[in-house]
Amino acid sequence: MKKFHVTTFGCQMNEHDSERMKGMLTSLGYTESQQREDADLILFNTCSIRENADNRFISHLGEAKRLKGEDPERIVGVGGCWAQSVKDEVFRRFPFVDVAFGPGQIHRLAEFLNSDQLSAQGYFEFEDFAGHLPAHRARQFQGWLQISQGCNCVCSYCIVPSTRGREQSRDPGELVLEAERLAADGVREITLLGQNVNSYGRDLPKESRVRFSDLLGMIDQVDGIDRVRYTSPHPKDMREDVIEAHASLPTLCEHIHLPLQSGSSPILKRMRRTYTRERYMDRVAMIREKVPDCAITTDIIVGFPGETETDFDQTLHVVEEVGYDGAFTFVYSPRRGTLAAEMEDQVPHPVKVERMERLVEAVQRRARERSQRFVGRNMEVLVEGPSRSDPTRIRGRIRHNKAVNFEGTAEPGQMVEVEISAATSQTLTGTERLLSGIGA
Repeated sequence: MKKFHVTTFGCQMNEHDSERMKGMLTSLGYTESQQREDADLILFNTCSIRENADNRFISHLGEAKRLKGEDPERIVGVGGCWAQSVKDEVFRRFPFVDVAFGPGQIHRLAEFLNSDQLSAQGYFEFEDFAGHLPAHRARQFQGWLQISQGCNCVCSYCIVPSTRGREQSRDPGELVLEAERLAADGVREITLLGQNVNSYGRDLPKESRVRFSDLLGMIDQVDGIDRVRYTSPHPKDMREDVIEAHASLPTLCEHIHLPLQSGSSPILKRMRRTYTRERYMDRVAMIREKVPDCAITTDIIVGFPGETETDFDQTLHVVEEVGYDGAFTFVYSPRRGTLAAEMEDQVPHPVKVERMERLVEAVQRRARERSQRFVGRNMEVLVEGPSRSDPTRIRGRIRHNKAVNFEGTAEPGQMVEVEISAATSQTLTGTERLLSGIGA
């Protein structure tokens, strides 16, 4: 029986795509290998949002070249956003690669593997959803549900529209059926995926068009699903009906990831984010009003071209005012084919690093302060497995998307109650108290 090994870089959409690759390969008779050197098929699912993702991937690709040299029959495949972004040069730069495909062409991998494979093949059209393919999930009780693909935004720093195409929404009835299948397969927590989930449905035919909040309500009604999450929304499309859904739908978790990118309206304009600092803060105020205990997380870019000290100070002020429960922070790096890469006033790297240090300090301090509200409370935890830092403890996650390390005997997939005794900026600590009636 042939074996495959998949290495995944990047976002949750890529994790979902990799699960679909694995499911498709399993259906073709392959088994998964934990070691790259034992695999007959080596696959990379790539990201190209930031430069360090490119560099990490290329270093891994060097090992694949060595392994193919040892066994020329071994197949090396490269999929995902990086492959799409360099589609005209991937085989010239890396002649040992056998097959390359973009995010919309995952299904063509099976076609390649079942062909005579006489020459290297590249598949780069925006053709289909990975959500139509079988899945090989990392955890049986958690599942992704891809509701859309592509993006219609034109952010000046982002290459996603060129790697994943224009926005396309899946039919809501099809999504409900898939959610029901996931629930029947033991999934208790579903995460809805899209580049901009809260613009979902606008491209659908009139007879099947629903709003994102309507879709959330439909998924909430699926028997067996205890928790619903989604990522990522865009602040320009975050409307009152979605926020109200967090207050009214029992399964919808108290967590909203609301990317800021910058707290400066002039920088947001240069980024082409199409909202202002004031609009963003208005959304935050509405969340705090309607869902007071909601966790808010974000993305922030430091050192975007033209960012002055005043601009950066405005970002720090937003961090202090909002009090994020967590943030993904990035030093700006130019991406080929984007407007921002050609802008003047590129910020010197040492300035970016120094600003990043100040930003991380502020984010972690406020997140640590926010975490204290859980101390002394009994929180519902979905168990994921052993703690990463201490295998004698158990790790899980509360509805607010905060990780919990705790003492107890619960098994992965169980829902338990944990009394929280301590909190840091990123994790909570506690002791298990079994919830009656909702064990395994």
